[in-house]
Amino acid sequence: MGKFFITTPIYYVNDVPHIGHAYTTIAADVLARFHRWLGDDVFFLTGTDEHGVNIYQVASAQGVDPRDWVDRIAAEFKRAWAELLISNDYFIRTTDARHEAGVRAFMERLYASGDIYKGRYEGKYCVNCERFYSEDELVDGLCPIHLRPPVWYAEDNYFFRLSKYADRLIAAIEDPEDPNHYEVEPPARRNEVLGKIRAGLLDISISRAIPWGVPLPFDPDQTVYVWVDALLNYITAIGFHDPAAFDRYWPADLHLMAKDIIWFHAVIWPALLLAVGLRPPRRVFAHGFFTVNGQKMSKTLGNVIRPGDLVRRFGVDATRWLLLSQFPFGQDGDISEGLMAQRYNAELANDLGNLVNRTVAMVNRYCEGVIPEPGPEEGPDGELKAAAVEAGQAFQAALAALDFSGAIAAINGLVARTNRYIEETAPWNLSRTDRRRLGTVLYNQAEVLRVLGHLVTPFMPETARTICRYIGVELDLSRPPAETVRWGQLPPRVRVEAAPKPLFPRI
Repeated sequence: MGKFFITTPIYYVNDVPHIGHAYTTIAADVLARFHRWLGDDVFFLTGTDEHGVNIYQVASAQGVDPRDWVDRIAAEFKRAWAELLISNDYFIRTTDARHEAGVRAFMERLYASGDIYKGRYEGKYCVNCERFYSEDELVDGLCPIHLRPPVWYAEDNYFFRLSKYADRLIAAIEDPEDPNHYEVEPPARRNEVLGKIRAGLLDISISRAIPWGVPLPFDPDQTVYVWVDALLNYITAIGFHDPAAFDRYWPADLHLMAKDIIWFHAVIWPALLLAVGLRPPRRVFAHGFFTVNGQKMSKTLGNVIRPGDLVRRFGVDATRWLLLSQFPFGQDGDISEGLMAQRYNAELANDLGNLVNRTVAMVNRYCEGVIPEPGPEEGPDGELKAAAVEAGQAFQAALAALDFSGAIAAINGLVARTNRYIEETAPWNLSRTDRRRLGTVLYNQAEVLRVLGHLVTPFMPETARTICRYIGVELDLSRPPAETVRWGQLPPRVRVEAAPKPLFPRI
């Protein structure tokens, strides 16, 4: 048991949430639920990024006050996360008074470090990204993310001496014994970050002369650069003003994000923390991008998928499962609703759902709805028991490695093995020839359902409760996974659901 502080990036409120936001947030939620099951003191943080030039311009274009705009979009994110059963402990908004007070306090400490100076910045700036790009970062002169030409920006503002921290950052990433060590993952992102640091770091602008932002405490005519403001949410959310609360959770154990913002989290953020004497986060993980049916998701193409679109088609739990099962976490991949429908029917309706329904139906038909007492182990019983043990171990190892598709594969493997077990033992024949053996087989089937009901919990929390209810027990997450899924804990003589509904009606 320990603590586990996990974060998503805070999402920019220039538009309502889409499945890119949902992908990261569901992944974080699965890990938060898993670590709570392990017994860790979990703090799961998400929220919205609400300052900056882009928001000011979007609100102006809509003819509304920026505050009214961010209130409306932040509410959309909260609604989407509630619909997806996201179990965050705190939802931060960068317009919160608590956050803004924390930003001012941090900027005072940063200014006192001596690493802030005033200068003039000129360069190419993508308003949508709220960041500057060098010529070698542009693609045919366009922002690599939004494929739009950046604007030329020149202004007097304040700079942070990022260049001073190159050696310390390299040491912190590469040396596990360094007191400020942090992991950058996956390996491709780590190599990318180290390569760019070694190529040379430039000092960065940390302020803007715009009205929509947090005023600098040492120069109220300037506001904090939106990216610095956003990064500070990770410490203001856990009580930067309150050492007791702050020390309980900092450093963050895992920052999750997409790979386009790895530079801010793996370089700029650790450097800012080092400058004020704080430890960097322990782990920074950047997952890949995905396309939709082979195309980049965009409003122009009309292929933007909202989380609610998937929930209405597949249900909440299945949406969570399907998004994380499409391709290995950390890699680029493609999302296809057609392939998701195929996977839904194959894995959830035909395999897991059918296993649950046929097992409960057999107990009702052959044992008057009561889980029978198991007899001596015979034939394939031992193999099924071993498969359950192996699935539990593989599941835990996969989630510890952020391998969501691997954890799902472990669950699917146990489902497949149990369906084979049913064919091998043929309970329908045993009901006529060997009632004692039938009791053992049906007990084993139901015990697998108890194990599966717990293993699917981080991915499909409502389905987990339903599976356990169908076999007459309650979902029990009071003990760690290794104890919970140990074989043989299903009490016999409990009554199963008399008329269970299909968990996953076929599409």
